[in-house]
Amino acid sequence: MTMSQAAYQHIDIDNPIAPADVAKSFSRSARTYDEVAQIQNQIGEAALRHLPQLLSGNGLDIGAGTGRHTQTLNSRGVSIQGVDLAKGMVDQARALYPDISFSVADAQSLPFSNSSFSFVFSSMALQWCTNLHAVADEVERVLETGGVAELAIMVDGSFTELHKARALASLDKADTPLPSLQRWLSAFQSTKLRVSRVITKDYVDYHPNILSLLRSIKHAGAGATTRQNASLSKRDLKKLSMVYQGMSDLPKGLPITYRVSHFRLEK
Repeated sequence: MTMSQAAYQHIDIDNPIAPADVAKSFSRSARTYDEVAQIQNQIGEAALRHLPQLLSGNGLDIGAGTGRHTQTLNSRGVSIQGVDLAKGMVDQARALYPDISFSVADAQSLPFSNSSFSFVFSSMALQWCTNLHAVADEVERVLETGGVAELAIMVDGSFTELHKARALASLDKADTPLPSLQRWLSAFQSTKLRVSRVITKDYVDYHPNILSLLRSIKHAGAGATTRQNASLSKRDLKKLSMVYQGMSDLPKGLPITYRVSHFRLEK
């Protein structure tokens, strides 16, 4: 067995993901996350561009990860607080950006007073929350009147190429459940927040081989489940790779699509 095969003998992207498992997965990969999270960074940069040009007051970055985008916000002259569910990510962010405040926190139960922030930012984190209404309620609660939230959330419709390849390879249907755009809209509309803009966009990432592609999904949080009974075997990986290559036939490599909804919310 090669090192690559050993590293992926327990890949499992087929089961619902508990938040604690997501936190553990991200904590383990914190030190190398920025090296492999190119698509997450691309999506985060797009989300940053959607923010108002002029920012002031206090801001909150939910799911700050290693703090890359928190630092970008900090460089714009605002007071920014970063939170993440994964302690390993928070430790890494603190080491990289010691002048910024980072803490471990759950988006579904934020440890801040009402009306603490003039803006809230989040990119590629909230899709793993199990209680969408709790997320919406917390964003509303911590935002001050007149505040805005810019949230980039991966939604249902992601990973379509992988689902198709698995079906063609006669593998069990992958079930990495992601809430739909409509479910998020329903959650936000149940609060006093106004949904002033929604842009849904497909971001396509390309990989040289199936292991690289699955690694990217794992780092996005979709491989965080600890159940291993549905793991892809060496034989499964080979079948999946052959089908995927025949399906794609693109010089850029094997594609995987991340469908992301960019929400602008106002209070």
